[in-house]
Amino acid sequence: MDTDVQHTERDRSSAQGTDDSPPEARSRSARISTRASGFLRRLSLRRAAGLGVIAGVLLLLLSHFVVQPFLIPSTSMEPGLQVGDRVVVNKLAYRFGSQPQRGDVVVFDGTGSFVQEAADRSVFAGLVRGTAAALGLAEPAETDFVKRVIGVGGDRVKCCGRGGRLEVNGVAVDEYYVHPDDAPSRVPFDVVVPEGTLFVLGDHRDKSRDSRDHLGDPGGGMVPLDKVIGRADWIGWPAGRWSTVQPPTMTFYSVPAPGGAHG
Repeated sequence: MDTDVQHTERDRSSAQGTDDSPPEARSRSARISTRASGFLRRLSLRRAAGLGVIAGVLLLLLSHFVVQPFLIPSTSMEPGLQVGDRVVVNKLAYRFGSQPQRGDVVVFDGTGSFVQEAADRSVFAGLVRGTAAALGLAEPAETDFVKRVIGVGGDRVKCCGRGGRLEVNGVAVDEYYVHPDDAPSRVPFDVVVPEGTLFVLGDHRDKSRDSRDHLGDPGGGMVPLDKVIGRADWIGWPAGRWSTVQPPTMTFYSVPAPGGAHG
């Protein structure tokens, strides 16, 4: 009988736990465990922050050299591009010997052609805005524009010719991309595009300040090739407007080169 009681007590004691360490030791163990857990959390946060910085740097490099989102800030390219659209600018399109073609939608730095002087801005403010614009999170700089190439070096661009249409090298072109409420141009012009430059217009001709508006300014409203940032190839946002920006190749198909050869 005594043996059974002893076994029962031993079993009950075993079930309740075998930690015979003093309270001080258990407290110290708990503190160590808490510190280790906190260290691991801080390590995870640092790792996450480091990965975030690396991802941001990679995005900025990609935006600077390969493709860049560009926020459409105005109605000048309607109906094709609308306010708030984010187009993806292909910066490699003209990087390896290719040049802009008639009909391409290009993003360019208008300093010296559309804007004579860049706006004054603090270095920090310029850096923040430039970074946000490079990621498509803010409107582009005041000197950046998006327009459609109408004439390349040597072209004679005239409006309006036969049937009230725009002419390039004597050939009237059908500009289906122009806003349906607009004429090709309500202001007449007749220009020859200097070599190494572009003559550009907005698709919403009545709402666009483009090469026509700067013909009398220094530079004549012509955009130097080295000021072209890239070609707008896709609408990337909003999701409901995902599409490519197709150049109107048939519009200019019959236009001859300035020397008379087929363009």
